[in-house]
Amino acid sequence: MATTSEYAPGAPPLWRRYLELTKPRVVALVTFTAIVGTLLASPGVPPLDALVWGNLGIALAAACAATLNQVLDRRIDEQMARTRARPLPSGQLTEHQALLFAALLGVSAMAILAFLVNLLTAVLTFLSLIGYAVIYTMWLKRATSQNIVIGGAAGAAPPVLGWAAVTNGIDPNALLLFLIIFVWTPPHFWALAIARRDEYARAGIPMLPVTHGVAHTRLQVLLYTVLLVVVTLMPFLTRMSGLIYLAAALVLNAGFLYYALALKISAREELPMRVFRFSVTYLMWLFAALLVDHYLPTMHGSAP
Repeated sequence: MATTSEYAPGAPPLWRRYLELTKPRVVALVTFTAIVGTLLASPGVPPLDALVWGNLGIALAAACAATLNQVLDRRIDEQMARTRARPLPSGQLTEHQALLFAALLGVSAMAILAFLVNLLTAVLTFLSLIGYAVIYTMWLKRATSQNIVIGGAAGAAPPVLGWAAVTNGIDPNALLLFLIIFVWTPPHFWALAIARRDEYARAGIPMLPVTHGVAHTRLQVLLYTVLLVVVTLMPFLTRMSGLIYLAAALVLNAGFLYYALALKISAREELPMRVFRFSVTYLMWLFAALLVDHYLPTMHGSAP
């Protein structure tokens, strides 16, 4: 293993190593869904403190959770090609440095949310942080092949947190956004797990393709995608959103179903990663469609 050194040849700048600890792409998607929750919670422009401080606090908490995840998963990351270049397994940072960084992020997040937003958002954000960084990473990930299904609740929380930052409450529409991400998570992650099944097996992680085989996992991806299609129609059926969202959801769902069916019937090695990448794009555009629909009420399904 490489020796930790700020001046190691070829090592990235120190700030980039810390940034890599936070899984910035994941945090960006988390923050985006939280911002959507914040914007949907208000008929117009939401209060600036909720929009800015609320989502900053949620982003910092997500970064804290990601950093703790990398500390707890260091030995697993060392055994996987996808993750062995991360700052901890590659020796670019020490666990002590990472833990101090996580503490700074976590304390800052909770202070911002508790003092500048509201206590409910702070508590819910803290619970989701613990759910991902501790319950999922330390226990579920290593205990059951349904780890990503159960642990997906923490990853589905950001829209609820963003909504609570505005309303200081838990709204049924926010829970619907939670449900969409909750159902989206298994087909999204299991596609990656299929592609990396050998690495998970070597690391001793009981991901579904390792414990139940690839064929079973492909079927589960398809079944969850069908369920996702149903769930993503609910914002229109409940009149939370209108025709713009419905059109976007139908197109995106057609794409996801196409990929899920292709994954089920074809053994092409590149398909799992294609499904994984599409699923990220799918969620971003689906939530973007919610925003567009929200701010163009003339085509809203609830309009008279």
